[in-house]
Amino acid sequence: MVWLKAEKIEKLLHLNACPLRVCYQEETDSTNEWAKREKMDDTESGIVYLADHQTAGKGRRGHMWESPRGTSVSMSICIHPDLTPDKLAMLTLVMGMAAADGIRETSGIDAGIKWPNDVVYDGRKLCGILTEYDAQTGNVIIGIGLNINMEAFPEELRGVAASMRMISGKEEDREAVAAAVICQFWNRYQTFCETGDLRKLKSAYEEILVNRGRAVQVLDSRNPFRGTAKGISDTGELIVCREDTGEDVKVYSGEVSVRGIYGYI
Repeated sequence: MVWLKAEKIEKLLHLNACPLRVCYQEETDSTNEWAKREKMDDTESGIVYLADHQTAGKGRRGHMWESPRGTSVSMSICIHPDLTPDKLAMLTLVMGMAAADGIRETSGIDAGIKWPNDVVYDGRKLCGILTEYDAQTGNVIIGIGLNINMEAFPEELRGVAASMRMISGKEEDREAVAAAVICQFWNRYQTFCETGDLRKLKSAYEEILVNRGRAVQVLDSRNPFRGTAKGISDTGELIVCREDTGEDVKVYSGEVSVRGIYGYI
């Protein structure tokens, strides 16, 4: 088995003037949990916690995230933004952009985003993102798992998940993908911090937003409805034109099912 080469990733970050420091372990429980246990120096821009394999990877809504040895990349970026907590959820969208663009940059795969942060290709998911806020330290930890060189998935994930290798037909450079995603995130994070919202990133995000112009179901337990997604607001809400009233509404959170993705027909 070929383990990730952290020194190669660090070199690529240096070449792209990205100041984030990389910490690497072959195996950990969860890169998010690892980041929480460490104490980041206040003088640092941020740290990347990188592992070849997670034994207890965390997905959204309490789900497990599978990260097979030698084929995926699991990492968490720990930063200390000078922002109020209500703005931090937007960083999940920033990472979604970074992941899609990093995949495009290194492989040419036409990856898109299913709002708010699923990176997809042809209706299947290429990565998962989980953002957590540590109120004790003020750190934000953005975890991401990238499906890179898997050749198959368990039966329950077929048709829902994909890897870059399954799409491109060739083995992808895991270090190059990881470094590209980190650099893309850092650059967009700097832009985000200029205004504290997504106004300077909105157009670029919408260009790769697979929801845009498509039929969606907003799966709100109190007020579910159907409509057509139009784009996002400056603060990252999905703007949906309701099918029943013709009114534009902002969707702040929850699940949004997009026609043609994850089985919505």
